[in-house]
Amino acid sequence: MNYIKKATIGAVAMAMLFSMAGCGSKGEQKESGTVSTDGSTSMESVIGFLSEAYQEKTGIKITYNPTGSGAGIQAVQENRCDIGLSSRDLKDEESETLNGTVIAYDGIAIIVNPENPVADMSVEQIAQIYMGEIDNWSAIGGDDAPIVCIGREAASGTRDGFESVTGTADKCKYAQELTSTGDVIQTVASNPNAIGYASLASVGDSVKILSVDGVIPSEETILSGAYLVQRGFLLVTPKDRDLSETAQDFYDFCMSSEADEWIRKAGAVPIEK
Repeated sequence: MNYIKKATIGAVAMAMLFSMAGCGSKGEQKESGTVSTDGSTSMESVIGFLSEAYQEKTGIKITYNPTGSGAGIQAVQENRCDIGLSSRDLKDEESETLNGTVIAYDGIAIIVNPENPVADMSVEQIAQIYMGEIDNWSAIGGDDAPIVCIGREAASGTRDGFESVTGTADKCKYAQELTSTGDVIQTVASNPNAIGYASLASVGDSVKILSVDGVIPSEETILSGAYLVQRGFLLVTPKDRDLSETAQDFYDFCMSSEADEWIRKAGAVPIEK
């Protein structure tokens, strides 16, 4: 009898121990959980700064898959990630099942090789270049050399924004269509006759940024609308299901005033709150 009583007490104690261990594991899992993001390569810097700040604050890791805006939107639709990233507005059919919320604005920088003497273009000249109507740099004050137009692939949010602003959708004559912002910048940096477009947040010293209609892209000129070649950075979420508690917390962090400093550090312009 004493043996059975002791065994019963031992079993209860073990059950309590496992129960407590289970609670501890759950807490640890929440702290070391992850939030998956997928989409725009132009948002790499923005999502990188926000993720680092959030992870330092909470211990939760944010993963980023740079597949492009179209692929990121599709990943949300197919429930393959928590939050999609898009550097273009949602299309009507996408808006039926998805929410797209702007967290920042980004200038689309018009970039050339640092050796190129051209410093300014109008939106009209940019359109004429990409449609092949102007094909030599000498026509706009540059050297006597052919213009090599570099752009993004068809699913790119940057391309969508650029072609929408310049009125060149389905009319551009690209020498190369590349799959990432970094590839565009690298290609322009290595070709003295190239012109390209890229997220201002991603552009460094390897290329030269042109003014457009006399306006250089900056936080002031983007917010005021004076710089015309710009678009929003969006967080894409599903309408038919709730985000996980962790993903919702990261989403709220991105939309908060606390995120503004990190968005600015990434080279983008936070929305007015």
